[in-house]
Amino acid sequence: MDTKFWSVDKFVTNLEDYPQISEAAALLKENEVVAFPTETVYGLGGNADSDTAVAKIFEAKGRPADNPLIIHIAKKEQLDSFVDGVPEKAGMLMDHFWPGPLTIVFNKKAGQLSAKATAGLSTVAVRMPDHPVALALIKKTGLPIAAPSANQSGKPSPTSAQHVHDDLYGRISGIIDGGATGVGVESTVIDCTGPVPVILRPGGATVEQIEAVVGKVQLDPALADQEIAPKSPGMKYQHYAPNAPLYLVEGSRDFLQELINEKRKLGLKAGVLTTEENVAFFQADAVLGCGSRDKPETVASSLYDTLREFNAKDLDVIFSEVFPRIGVGEAVMNRLMKAAGQRLIKEE
Repeated sequence: MDTKFWSVDKFVTNLEDYPQISEAAALLKENEVVAFPTETVYGLGGNADSDTAVAKIFEAKGRPADNPLIIHIAKKEQLDSFVDGVPEKAGMLMDHFWPGPLTIVFNKKAGQLSAKATAGLSTVAVRMPDHPVALALIKKTGLPIAAPSANQSGKPSPTSAQHVHDDLYGRISGIIDGGATGVGVESTVIDCTGPVPVILRPGGATVEQIEAVVGKVQLDPALADQEIAPKSPGMKYQHYAPNAPLYLVEGSRDFLQELINEKRKLGLKAGVLTTEENVAFFQADAVLGCGSRDKPETVASSLYDTLREFNAKDLDVIFSEVFPRIGVGEAVMNRLMKAAGQRLIKEE
């Protein structure tokens, strides 16, 4: 398949009329799939009303068909066609966070949207991205756009058009390069179909920020217990993994260095994911700094790019320090635990 590549300046006025946006929107209306930037990660978009388009998303990603997709909209009025009512707290969250990195789960109107997009569920996850290119593209199509992250399933999510190109070139119809993303981890997913909102996936909107708007929320038990089936898109299977096995290490820097030394004595090439403050401390075959420990938002924005960078180092094993589960640090640790397949080594 020939994959078109468009470069779009997100600061251009009247983006909807930009030729590249028009061309990409035309492909989406023809039930093709196109990758585009959002403020979190790059998404792989398709017409959410079309079984054909949604099937192309799953095929391009190699994504399991029982994993529902998030629907992206450009204006709240689009909800009227496929959402069965907006609960009060959902409305409060929309007013505060949209556009932004918060996905809200609603009850779905029967018979609306492709059943493949919602994996046959009676609920639908929806967000309004905070990126001018994404909003212009969605408005131009006039469609609800189903869009998971634009990567091959299981790999780190893409935060640049180059990441999308590396994973999906030749498998999709087009890629819009709108520059690097900002938040760096996916949106928070919150279920508002019950009396108390439930966070199904931590992400760019923190628990603290959400509770400041709607009061106390609950966390999905599946976030703490891996034996419980998760309800959120993107949480059921191992994700975000680099090529080499990843292990999280809870303990001192000296303990982490001992683990590295043990592997290297066996003739294995070992890498370490750390923060800028600790890069000079570690001796390994690859030492990559991922933001500042004092600024978890910088760790989040650098995480997937760092995980992908390890793939160019030809390593046998990677160790990562752990991060405080405060603010967006909760999302960072969630993604790292998924990338590591829950492998955690604790210092005694």
